[in-house]
Amino acid sequence: MAALHPPTLADALRPADALRTLLRRQVRAVFNDRAKGETPVLPSPQALFEPDSPVRMVHADVVAMMVGGMRALLLQMLHPAALQGVLDHSDFREDVEGRLRRTARFIAVTTYGHRDEAARAIAAVNAIHARVRGTLPDGAPYSATDPRVLGWVHLAETTSFLEAYLAYGDPGMAPDAQDRYFRQTAVVAGMLGAAPVPRSRAEAQMLMSEMRNDLRSSPATREVAAFLLEGSASRRPGSVMRTLGGAAVDLLPPFSRTMLGLRRPGMSVLPALAGTKAMAGIVRWAFAGTR
Repeated sequence: MAALHPPTLADALRPADALRTLLRRQVRAVFNDRAKGETPVLPSPQALFEPDSPVRMVHADVVAMMVGGMRALLLQMLHPAALQGVLDHSDFREDVEGRLRRTARFIAVTTYGHRDEAARAIAAVNAIHARVRGTLPDGAPYSATDPRVLGWVHLAETTSFLEAYLAYGDPGMAPDAQDRYFRQTAVVAGMLGAAPVPRSRAEAQMLMSEMRNDLRSSPATREVAAFLLEGSASRRPGSVMRTLGGAAVDLLPPFSRTMLGLRRPGMSVLPALAGTKAMAGIVRWAFAGTR
């Protein structure tokens, strides 16, 4: 009979390692379309930004980025030109996940990929923007190459990603690191033709106040917001997306919730916030040491 040996530390760690691997595989599958041959973006020594810099730390926090991404979409839809461009030139209602996946991949490539790959991704987006133009309901023309429209899209994204990271990633992120985050993200924004763009947290707050004059509330805005959060009769979001959506609404500036026709979260949002925090911790554990 073979001798029985007491379990070792290595034996105890194997289930945890297997769970980590499984979680990483599941998360990566969400952001990479295998049918198109997409694989995870690997950090390059020749990326636009150096390792462990603020932009790479913020953009590596998966759950915070998902919350921030939903918050950003809700804010972006308040700009008439941004909204109309989506309505006229996008199939977002049929492919919400695909749109989020493409945005996430663009951010990953421009944050971690080789700078040449980042430049190609930016050039591809600029080419798409050149074709996105049309007329607003009031008859005014719009174009996705308008620097100020791009500036609002960038402002909505960067403030949303950072606010979500402060809530679910690193609440103690130093103020100078937050300022550096805005300076770093301004690099890609400039390559996309966005202006004005903030280069500090104070500038971001100032621009958010100033650009409120560009925003409008409309039935279309509120309908898109409701669709993003609640889906439609034929497409209801799963429990994970509902949880993240509740966290995103909680982080919205009060003025935007009013414009979007959303209620101010009360006690009912607490389970979503707790669920998001737990989810963020689990995913962070799964990806520890892989940045």
